[in-house]
Amino acid sequence: MHIVLDRTASGGIVAVRPDEPGAAPTEMTARELPDFVREQEQGEGRPRWVWSDTRSWYPALLAADVRVERCVDLRLCHVILRTSALTARSGLATAPPGVWEAPLGVEVQEAPVAAALFDLEHSEPAQPPSALAEFASQQDAVAGSDDPRRLRLLLAAESAGALIAAEMRFAGLPYSAERHDALLSDLLGPRPSYGRPAVLERLTADIREHLDAPELNPDSPPDLLKALQRAGLMATSTRSWELKKIDHPVVEPLLRYKKLARLLTANGWSWLDAWVRDGRFRPDYLPGGVVTGRWATRGGGALQLPRQVRGAVVADPGWKLVVADAAQLEPRILTGLAGDEAMAAAGRGKDLYAGIVATGALDERAHAKVAMLGAMYGATTGESGRLMPRLTRAFPRAIRLVEEAARAGERGEVVTSRLGRSSPRPGGLWQATQAAASSADSTATDERRARSQARDWGRFTRNFVVQASAAEWALCWMADLRNRLTALAPGRPLREGPHLVYFLHDEVIVHTPVDLADAAAEAVEAAAEQAGRLLFGGFPVEFPVTAAVVDSYAEAK
Repeated sequence: MHIVLDRTASGGIVAVRPDEPGAAPTEMTARELPDFVREQEQGEGRPRWVWSDTRSWYPALLAADVRVERCVDLRLCHVILRTSALTARSGLATAPPGVWEAPLGVEVQEAPVAAALFDLEHSEPAQPPSALAEFASQQDAVAGSDDPRRLRLLLAAESAGALIAAEMRFAGLPYSAERHDALLSDLLGPRPSYGRPAVLERLTADIREHLDAPELNPDSPPDLLKALQRAGLMATSTRSWELKKIDHPVVEPLLRYKKLARLLTANGWSWLDAWVRDGRFRPDYLPGGVVTGRWATRGGGALQLPRQVRGAVVADPGWKLVVADAAQLEPRILTGLAGDEAMAAAGRGKDLYAGIVATGALDERAHAKVAMLGAMYGATTGESGRLMPRLTRAFPRAIRLVEEAARAGERGEVVTSRLGRSSPRPGGLWQATQAAASSADSTATDERRARSQARDWGRFTRNFVVQASAAEWALCWMADLRNRLTALAPGRPLREGPHLVYFLHDEVIVHTPVDLADAAAEAVEAAAEQAGRLLFGGFPVEFPVTAAVVDSYAEAK
């Protein structure tokens, strides 16, 4: 059963049941919405809520201690259906661009719980007109698609991801400001009232002395590069990988300075002041924020939380963290996509890279990893290029799949993930470059430029099919895990039972009461198995997950 939530012209809310044509709409105020949703969720046949976007509707419900089991996020689903090759002939895909393509534009700010409850009533409507009409258009697109089953699973998983993102922001990642401050002080020295911390000041003095540049600002790449060159060093940039090639006493303090300065800028005391409140870090996750379906964040840098400060992620008293990550996710996804039984056997019950070595295809685990990454990301030179022929002979189906995806991209075609997310087409400049190279008066320069751009786009599509499918596996993993965690503590509010608090591509963290920690770890592993079955049915590719029950994030690594 679906219930579509929409806003009326007068600012109220209307709930429509499209599966029951004779049912009268239910009108209510924003204040009445949480009670209405709670009542429906507690009844028989829990509905799938249909709304413009989860970011606009769900936070106010969470603030009222109301959770929903399922939803349809029309904005996220629209993006998928608009661009999927499976729905290319639908009315939704062929219509002119409209309001559903426009960015949401919601600025998420911290607010008291009581205030959040009434955001729907006092804010400007963020929802485009007629969610009901958009829902009907999306259903038509799916029903007429080349593979409705795949798309329905993808849309359900994408919408579940939106619920999870909102819940993780609401619950927050347990975070100790005191530990963060101590970790920074150990690395950088005490927090300064102004200027650089003491350790960076000492390193600055060392760098200036080694380069005979008493006024040098090491934070300025142009000034630093000039100082290096004046000292007779053959540097063409200040990138760390290039500096490591230089044999000079300045390199060690300079590399250390750059590493610590990055930490200070990205996750220093200013970050702590801005993002950690009341013992929680609440990043603003953006599901589907990348064209492959991977998540992004807006502010806070949750997807780049460095190892130096992970010790500040600590469970509450009487609670534990379950930290879990999927081993070699993308190579295993490639295995399933290609139906490569030899590669599936190599990874069965063991580390995939070690399994590749055991087949005799390659002689070292490091070589297996380099070769696989090269296959998925298009590295055709150096060590990866040297190893690729051996990998291709051992696992031809897997390598053929990514090679065909690359050739499609080079031709300007789209490729599609396991469940139906398609890559964008290259832009107008790319098309113009290819056309210029094919014209009668093209030059050698035109042809070189066209080949280079075609190869670049081919590398993108080569990886798109793998990364997008891996993102789908992760969504299915989290969606099933969310349901399993809820079942461990039925009836409890979100923050009183086991719940997801962090996600990073192939890694999750669950915050759980101590007595449910082992069960939560088992749920993490069971959900991973289920995600593999959802995507690849009975094909014997495994997705092993390592789950550690710890007090601190740092203990899991």
